[in-house]
Amino acid sequence: MLTWGLIVVGVVAVVVKRFLGEPLNARDLFGPPLLLLGIGVYGLTKQHLAAVDVLWLVIGSVVGVALGALRGTTIRLFTRDGVLWQRYTPWTLVVWVGSFAVNAGLGFLAVSAGMHAEARPMTLAIGVGLLGELVPIGLRAVRSGVPFARRE
Repeated sequence: MLTWGLIVVGVVAVVVKRFLGEPLNARDLFGPPLLLLGIGVYGLTKQHLAAVDVLWLVIGSVVGVALGALRGTTIRLFTRDGVLWQRYTPWTLVVWVGSFAVNAGLGFLAVSAGMHAEARPMTLAIGVGLLGELVPIGLRAVRSGVPFARRE
């Protein structure tokens, strides 16, 4: 329960900061997805995964990356003080809500088809979505020619 609480607090804090607008730095772009993916994969090493678990993990990961990439296209990048900034838009929220619904439905289908619920760590799902989000943001950022913000 504590893990869920920490995840929710962390995600809410990131989302609020991004709706307000924040400097875009490489560490914040790459760090959270890689950290969450690492924690999620580590959690999977503690599980005995059946073939059905692996199949649904692959399906969920493909869907998660695609939804994250879609969300990444809704994020506004702009220049302020000579560096890149990012801001979530109302469309970003729409895609977040839609992604949550799709992932919940996919999870229900997966468990109904025999996937073990513990073979679907939340940290992995969030990390996969953030990985998908960073692809369009990263590409647009590099193409813009504007430097990333420095980490404060």
